[in-house]
Amino acid sequence: MGSVTVQKGSYTIHCLTIIGQIEGHFILPPQNKTTKYEHVIPQLVAIEERDDIDGLIVILNTVGGDVEAGLAIAELIAGMEKPTASLVLGGGHSIGVPLAVAAGRSFIAPSATMTIHPVRMNGLVLGVPQTFSYFEQMQDRILNFVAGNSRIGKERFKELMMTTGELVMDVGTVLDGERATQEGLIDELGGLKEAMNYLYREIESRRKDAPEGGEETKKEPATRKKGKKEESAPAKTGKKANK
Repeated sequence: MGSVTVQKGSYTIHCLTIIGQIEGHFILPPQNKTTKYEHVIPQLVAIEERDDIDGLIVILNTVGGDVEAGLAIAELIAGMEKPTASLVLGGGHSIGVPLAVAAGRSFIAPSATMTIHPVRMNGLVLGVPQTFSYFEQMQDRILNFVAGNSRIGKERFKELMMTTGELVMDVGTVLDGERATQEGLIDELGGLKEAMNYLYREIESRRKDAPEGGEETKKEPATRKKGKKEESAPAKTGKKANK
């Protein structure tokens, strides 16, 4: 399943990997490396409810994939009460961007890249106004989620998404680790050490806030990051969408 639970001293951290292509409602060819949402979603629920797990780190190296499956996983991560961190290694492309920003704090390796581009769809597409309206609605879901869970503004993210002249056969932008942090898309430039240290600090802080002899104080319902300000969190049927 690409996951492991590790213990260091009094800290127990679950490591979840999201690699290859995000598989949605259709099974991808066997030669593809995939992350299946029906495997990941139950794991996230179990991690949140298990008392013996203190935090979650999500390791990302993905080319993207099914939009709805990716957003479903991202929404679950964003809605978790336990401390969460994400680390982009290699690449966090396309729908991997919402997955990266969904955690409580996001990290990216200096050599990693993130590709931002508009929603694409394969299969039969009808050239009617309703199709273009649907595309816009789906794109807005992604824009709102990313802007609500990172420090980048919605308009700036859309501008990067619609950039021409950078990708050979597509519209969009490729950001390396340093630029992704400068744009406010990712919180911090760093690797595994920085991500794990963040989790240890966050767990320790919550333990100190917990009442003596009792469990940790229940936090408010999950909130989304917007320029480091907090606001309440508020997502098709038909064709398969890939991003």
